[in-house]
Amino acid sequence: MFSTAEAQRTQRNDKNKMIAILSIKVKYVEKILNGNKKYEFRKTSFKRDVKKILVYAAKPTSAFVCFLDVGEIIEDEPENLWRDFGEFSGLEKKEFFDYFGDRDTGVAIEIKKVEEFSRPIKPEKIFPEFMPPQSWVYVLAESFIFPQKL
Repeated sequence: MFSTAEAQRTQRNDKNKMIAILSIKVKYVEKILNGNKKYEFRKTSFKRDVKKILVYAAKPTSAFVCFLDVGEIIEDEPENLWRDFGEFSGLEKKEFFDYFGDRDTGVAIEIKKVEEFSRPIKPEKIFPEFMPPQSWVYVLAESFIFPQKL
């Protein structure tokens, strides 16, 4: 588990680096945390250099639950992404292809490391006017501090 103090240390070590906050459905967050999901899929790629993701578990959790260290980011046709990474997707084939629809390309974000928090962190403790992002939002690692008492 990843304590608040550890989150603060990680954040300080990542100064001047970009973090993406991703909203992920709880059922997929659980698969990430138990190691059954090694890739997160998105319809488009990050426009900035992202090495770390702060995961917001959607309703009913509605909280930050972990950091993900980003590995390789692969942009390709959905058929190729499924062939290469489907077994590590945490998804059924139908839900994978339903997600991408008729898109020509998709993105697989490799999850290199999961740093789970010891307990969920309500976003309002860090970002007073937080709204869950539709896809993601960027923040500089140095632009926020985890409160000592959450």
